[in-house]
Amino acid sequence: MRQLGRRGFVAGAAGVAAGVVSGVTAAGDAVAVPLRRTGAPAGTGAHHVARRELRGMWVATVANLDWPSKPGLTPAAQRAELIAYLDEAVARRLNTVILQVRPTADALWPSPYEPWAQYLTGVQGKDPGWDPLGTAVTEAHCRGLELHAWFNPYRVANHTDPSRLAATHPARLHPDWVLPYGGKLYYNPGIPEVRRFVQDAMLDAVRRYDIDAVHWDDYFYPYPVAGQVFDDDATYAKYGAGFPDKAAWRRDNTDKLVRETAERIKKIKKNVQFGISPFGVWRNAATDPLGSDTRAGVQTYDDLYADTRGWVRKGWIDYVCPQIYWNIGFAAADYAKLLPWWSEAVRGTGVDLFVGEALYKAGDPAQPAAWQDPAELSRHLDLAAGYDQVRGHVYFSGKDVVTDRIGAMDRVVGDHYRNRVRPPR
Repeated sequence: MRQLGRRGFVAGAAGVAAGVVSGVTAAGDAVAVPLRRTGAPAGTGAHHVARRELRGMWVATVANLDWPSKPGLTPAAQRAELIAYLDEAVARRLNTVILQVRPTADALWPSPYEPWAQYLTGVQGKDPGWDPLGTAVTEAHCRGLELHAWFNPYRVANHTDPSRLAATHPARLHPDWVLPYGGKLYYNPGIPEVRRFVQDAMLDAVRRYDIDAVHWDDYFYPYPVAGQVFDDDATYAKYGAGFPDKAAWRRDNTDKLVRETAERIKKIKKNVQFGISPFGVWRNAATDPLGSDTRAGVQTYDDLYADTRGWVRKGWIDYVCPQIYWNIGFAAADYAKLLPWWSEAVRGTGVDLFVGEALYKAGDPAQPAAWQDPAELSRHLDLAAGYDQVRGHVYFSGKDVVTDRIGAMDRVVGDHYRNRVRPPR
């Protein structure tokens, strides 16, 4: 599996790699728009005042993907780059920035649980001399933007050498918590102490900052790597009694993490939302009649042990932002088929649906012909306008919003974001 930004995957027999995108919205004035009709294209006659919608972008810090542009910049330079992303969001009439603040079991704030992220200074554990998360929250709110703090629960490192971690890193203090897999280190989700610890580490930011949401991406159990084994047999032997198989036990571990985190967030601050941005396919219909009409090579339920549809149906999360990173008409995973599937998945649950959009693919010569058309993403929003359950879109990632290789973001803004609107609440 090839890593693309936050992740990569193989879809169907064609072996098409897919990456990461998210949908989130921003704040603003009312504007007359076509009246939406459930499950059908928007009408052309009747109009109404625009309802709130999420318009967002992800800003990734892992491997300095978006920000900071490189490690070791001065605090002033890092702050200036961060502010530039927030200003870009305002200029694009977005209303939400999803900032990655815990990329590899580390922190972009002075955490008592984990070391400073190496992507700031180049050295894990080294104080960067300022508080990035605190600054991001303050500056985002000054601009009328929501700030969603994006955490990765279990990834420890993008290598397998524990000696490269900071000396005080919890993964070094508790080596029994960690498993190598696919060239990376992960916390073992089957250990109850691990689940409690990662929750404590993330919730510290909820207590200390006025963040608008806790946001997770699609990494739970790691994406499958051919020929490698995630060796949690001993953990399963210790904790797996009563489950029919390891897969059911693993899914229960992930369920516990989601449910417990949701409950703890609301106990700390009721107004802080909890959103998850999963890989876009829960299960293929060939695997499960409830699944989507897709032939994806990865299914979150079966391969990541993440019952994303179940979390929605049980109301454990406030929003779901599936990464529907494929073009309209893509054979293995058609945007036009996944959009209505997710719309039905959230119907009646009270869970908001935001759509993750693959802006990073626009103009990439390695992508199918549809992505060479600057209008492809705008057509996604045209299609989504026909589904009442869709409450916004999020774009991956920040640097692609800024560079806008072929003008796809310009087209989205010109066609759909002519006025500012507020996020759903």
